[in-house]
Amino acid sequence: MMMMMTMVMVMVSEGSIIEQTCKETPDFNLCVSLLNSDPRGSSADTSGLALILIDKIKGLTTKTLNEINGLYKKRPELKRALDECSRRYKTILYADVPEAIEAISKGVPKFGEDGVIDAGVEASVCEGGFKGKSPLTSLTKSMQKISNVTRAIVRMLL
Repeated sequence: MMMMMTMVMVMVSEGSIIEQTCKETPDFNLCVSLLNSDPRGSSADTSGLALILIDKIKGLTTKTLNEINGLYKKRPELKRALDECSRRYKTILYADVPEAIEAISKGVPKFGEDGVIDAGVEASVCEGGFKGKSPLTSLTKSMQKISNVTRAIVRMLL
């Protein structure tokens, strides 16, 4: 009986780490949802939570690049804006995400914050290239929201 109570207390404690951390972000519900969707979340420290969210940025970047590639065929009139978005999202994937992962893994969170901020900026610039008629708006907004949540957690490491 005593052992069961200890296990329950540990589970509550693990869940509260995510909740306590997410309370310090601009979007509590998004933060909790993203971190609870990853099995590493329940046992991660703050650095680990940041790395999970950077993985989410990477996943969303890959999804957006796949969407961009599909739009080339469906919407050839958007080629110029799609080219710009492709460049922007490749920057996120090949520069910003690796920079953030390396910086946080090495205990230099300031550079991790820079990479996370840039991911949101790149997404915004992509969106602006469509002049209000973007087929990527929902993905762009998701990137901005995830970047803002991630940035808040990375700032906790500073």
